[in-house]
Amino acid sequence: MSILGLLFVSIAAIAGFWLVRQGILRSPWLEEGELVDHPGFFGRDLSRPPASKVGLGVFLAVATCLFLLMTAAFFMRMESPDWQAPPAPAVLWFSTAALVASSVALQMAQFAVRQSDIARARTALTIGGACAVLFLIGQLWAWRELIALGFYASSNPANAFFFLLTGAHGLHLVGGLVALARTILESASWEKAKAATLATSVELCVIYWHFLLLIWLLLFAMMTGWANNLGVLCRRLLS
Repeated sequence: MSILGLLFVSIAAIAGFWLVRQGILRSPWLEEGELVDHPGFFGRDLSRPPASKVGLGVFLAVATCLFLLMTAAFFMRMESPDWQAPPAPAVLWFSTAALVASSVALQMAQFAVRQSDIARARTALTIGGACAVLFLIGQLWAWRELIALGFYASSNPANAFFFLLTGAHGLHLVGGLVALARTILESASWEKAKAATLATSVELCVIYWHFLLLIWLLLFAMMTGWANNLGVLCRRLLS
């Protein structure tokens, strides 16, 4: 378990390094004019980072630890003789494609905002949200298929992990959709004076969506058996 502890320490170190680069150690009592004279760490400007961006960074660090814990438990539990992996529903491929399209659409929205093309950004945000909803529908359809085939969460630990992992990821995506809906509303009532606020909101959505996509690709590889070699490595490290 010492390796797992080192992993969490590494994540905390990375998060702390990112917060320092964001200027979290800046002295708020300094005069605004004095900040110009101090380049800060690594030559970066020590202007106050948006609180929402710092909050998202902390949340992603916590979410990463959560999914790492569940992933480690998944690989350790699958060594048990009662482990019988359920078949991966074909609709998961559709879900994966929808989430990739959603992430790409949000990235295009960020490019549009940087070019002050708010109409195109709003369209891209809407498409990204619609694709995310399709992803959730695909996940619910996969649950329906497994339940119809008799793969209940209570009948086998592998089934329980499938519902747990996909459910946790889906809840994170639902939370992201709430923030995305607010961003779309901001773009609908866009004013030039609020351009920086809209740009920050879109950037946060893009970061969160890319994070969820990476997590899902890992979960998808686990549920289809492609990550078995990774599981062997994890069990060796944790044993």
